[in-house]
This record gives sequence, structure tokens and C-alpha cells, in this order.
Amino acid sequence: MVSRRRSREAGHRRKFLAVIDDTPECERAMRYAGMRAHNSGGGLVLVYVIEPGDFQHWLGVEEIMRAEAMEEAEATLAKASEKMRQLIGIDPEVVIRQGNTTEEIHAAIEEDQDIAILVLAAGSAKDGPGPLVASIAGRGAAFPIPVTVIPDALSDDEIDALS
Repeated sequence: MVSRRRSREAGHRRKFLAVIDDTPECERAMRYAGMRAHNSGGGLVLVYVIEPGDFQHWLGVEEIMRAEAMEEAEATLAKASEKMRQLIGIDPEVVIRQGNTTEEIHAAIEEDQDIAILVLAAGSAKDGPGPLVASIAGRGAAFPIPVTVIPDALSDDEIDALS
């Protein structure tokens, strides 16, 4: 059960959530979410999820891997944030979480009751639209808020026109 959304209450605003990762489609999701936030007076939240490693028996290696993953997450989010500032003039909130991606997206939505829409983009790979988009199609994720899926064939101009 998800907490009641508060984005329409006084002192709150609707936020669009985009997942940032190393897939090419995340750029389209981020652009759409940023444009929608900007055009509607809302906010943009960028979340980067660090998947758990499997290095429990090599504690020193695990600590190094975690530190490197955190540095990569911070650098990726800094680059994405700067792109949104330059392109749209919006300063996104950034969130770094560690764990299973779907579970961590659910947790981010639960913790920030202003997040009202999750924006994903479908991939163009032969093996499907991507794990998050596939999970909503199969009801494996069942996100508690509306999900907007950006088709893989949309250009930047088309995304801007739609948002």
C-alpha cells in the first residue's frame, strides 16, 4: 500500500521520477520527465540505483567496489543534472539508492510523497524494451503511481512537443 500522494497539497508540488542508469533510453526518459516538470511547474527527481555486488567473502574488494559504484553514481547524476540545467533550466533532485532496482524505486516513491509520475523509456534492443518496462508489462513491478513509457523511436523534438 502506497502512502497518499501529497503533490496537490499546499507547500507541495508534483514531481516526475526518472531512473538514471547506463542505458541509452534513460536519456529520453530524463528529457521527457524534465520537460514535463518544467512545463507544469513541477519537480524532477533523478534516481540512480546501485545493484548489490556479490563479493561478501572478499570484504576489501567489496568496499572498493561499493566506493567505485558510489563515485560512478555521483558522476553520472552530476552529468545528468547539469544536462537538465543547461537544456531545460531545471535543477533536479538526485537520489542514490543501493539494492534491487525495482524495490528501490518503490522505496523512493514511498519516501517522497510528492512523486506522482514515474517516467521510463522503452529500449530498442532485440531482447525487449528493457527490464523495468518489461516488469510493468508483466505486472512484476506494479508501481503504485502512474508510469509513462516513452517509445524508443521518438526524437528529441518529438519528446519536447509531447511534453
